[in-house]
Amino acid sequence: MNLLEGKTALITGASRGIGKTIAMKFASEGASVAITNVAEDEEFLNTIEELKAHKVNVRGYVSNAADFADSQRVIEEIVRDFGRIDILVNNAGITRDNLLMRMTEEQWDLVIGVNLKSVFNLTKAVLQTMVKQKNGSIINMSSVVGVSGNAGQTNYAASKAGMIGFTKSIAKEVGSRNIRCNAIAPGFIITEMTEKLPPDVKTEWISKIPLRRGGTPEDVANTAVFLASDLSSYVSGQTIHVCGGMLT
Repeated sequence: MNLLEGKTALITGASRGIGKTIAMKFASEGASVAITNVAEDEEFLNTIEELKAHKVNVRGYVSNAADFADSQRVIEEIVRDFGRIDILVNNAGITRDNLLMRMTEEQWDLVIGVNLKSVFNLTKAVLQTMVKQKNGSIINMSSVVGVSGNAGQTNYAASKAGMIGFTKSIAKEVGSRNIRCNAIAPGFIITEMTEKLPPDVKTEWISKIPLRRGGTPEDVANTAVFLASDLSSYVSGQTIHVCGGMLT
């Protein structure tokens, strides 16, 4: 349907999983796509080539989203190469799960830095461009864990909850400039990471979901397309749960 034709999108951490699926979906909807990864590895290079099959403008950038200066640099490069940025998807994220009594300061700082500080870094860097354009959609990839909490994930849950508060605040700050900011909170999504869980653990998770299935990266990507497109032109400051009704 080319819902994103004429728009330029940046997706961080888009070499695999949900980030890659969002990038692919955006490209299929006609967007020019920039993706970032912390290293120029095989997954990253392969994703760039796969995106090019959609016959849209595609570029990849090696960048550390948790680094403030590097985030400023990569936004400047993307604006120079594409001329604009209409959509920012803050997707970069990691886990370092542990019970709080056993969690190290390094595990805490690393997750907060990659998951939450990166959202500050990239959003701050892109706002000047979006304000000049008087248009923009910022999408922050949170999690249902940021709403409900989860034992053994205090660092991850705190980072994702912080993302939701950040989203609401930014929506209020820049709404008058026609810039929207929303969050997506995926639930149990079947990815390479969750596929490695023992079958009994997956069965237990799915039994708690009203739709009785795990979500797919495509389910999340479809929601991202809605928030990135003009279909959601009056939606801002919201957190959309893509969880099959798990938190209902």
